[in-house]
Amino acid sequence: MKCSFLFPGQGSQSVGMGKDIYDSFEVAKRVFDQANEIIGRDLKEIIFSGPAQELTATQNTQPALFVMEAAITDIFAEKNIYPSYTAGHSLGEYSALYAAGVLSFEDGLKAVSKRGELMAAAGKEVEGTMAAVIGLKREEIAEVLQKIEGVIVPANENSPEQTVISGEVEAVKKACDLMKAAGAKRAIMLPVSGAFHSPLMQKAAEEFSKILESINFSNARCPVLTNVLAKPETEGFVLKTLLVKQLTNPVKWVDIMNNLEKLDYGICIETGPGMVLKGLAKKCCESINVVPSNTATNIYSLLTNS
Repeated sequence: MKCSFLFPGQGSQSVGMGKDIYDSFEVAKRVFDQANEIIGRDLKEIIFSGPAQELTATQNTQPALFVMEAAITDIFAEKNIYPSYTAGHSLGEYSALYAAGVLSFEDGLKAVSKRGELMAAAGKEVEGTMAAVIGLKREEIAEVLQKIEGVIVPANENSPEQTVISGEVEAVKKACDLMKAAGAKRAIMLPVSGAFHSPLMQKAAEEFSKILESINFSNARCPVLTNVLAKPETEGFVLKTLLVKQLTNPVKWVDIMNNLEKLDYGICIETGPGMVLKGLAKKCCESINVVPSNTATNIYSLLTNS
């Protein structure tokens, strides 16, 4: 089965995610159990039992998503199903690198755990926030942002009509008012702990760069469409560099989908919880149909039809 793997990021998590997969597949059980040993705490309990407030804390969400996505990747690998291309939304890029053989599971988990801690700390040091803007094209959004003083940038270009902006709190509030005045259907402040994918994450990026120095990045066995460039890349050193830049640069998901559409990608599998990327793909490119693998039933269906 020719396929490409798409990995969701923060926002797709939910308490209990992956429990049926853990119970149904021995390889998934090994991944979840190994994760607890690597990070020295009961992450599995937080994922399966919550509470939600604990799971949604950035320092827990990031490793939790990586573990579930790695578990699904390993289920497919055990059946000799490997992706032709991978891409991940923000945090999901780490799972994309794992699936492409760039990072080991242990290194990937350690990296995302540290990333979550640094991003959470940066959010406390410099007050920032994010907002979703719906109904304006990115060119129109850029025009509005130029009128605002302070740090404010596009952070997630999710679909042609949905962009998340990120920056200083007052600048984001002002932007929401101006976006509505410019014709946005909605401009909503998001319940996040920091201005992710903005210059306010610069300190976290510098600290994270030092951590990545000690981690081995192999060349990818299949191309990874990166958040920063939205183009296929296989060079390990380049992929490492782009992970640092990712913290302060926008997620170019629209461009990733447009570029993927031009490739021989096969079936697109949303390799993780929820179906957020399935919805975004439809809004970006009608021809890309994304199949979920968020439950044991969905995975069995994919394995049966492969």
